[in-house]
Amino acid sequence: MPIKKSAAKALRQSKKRAERNKKIKANISWLKRQFLKVIALKKKKEAVDIYAKLQKSFDRAVQKGVLKKNTAARSKSRLFKKLNNLSK
Repeated sequence: MPIKKSAAKALRQSKKRAERNKKIKANISWLKRQFLKVIALKKKKEAVDIYAKLQKSFDRAVQKGVLKKNTAARSKSRLFKKLNNLSK
């Protein structure tokens, strides 16, 4: 346990931020799973809708500092590639 007051506060903040980040990442992974399920079923319209939500979630996560910019860009690119292959 922290001894100093400031260390105790830093621990509280760290726990709160970790919980927030965990929720954001969980939401992204849930959306990713939904997207991949829809892709497997070859439902283009639904996939486009879910991809839009995913893209927004990735951008918000980057903005909040949960994910790094290149990580989000790489994931979006890979998912978009799967969406484009669906129409072929």
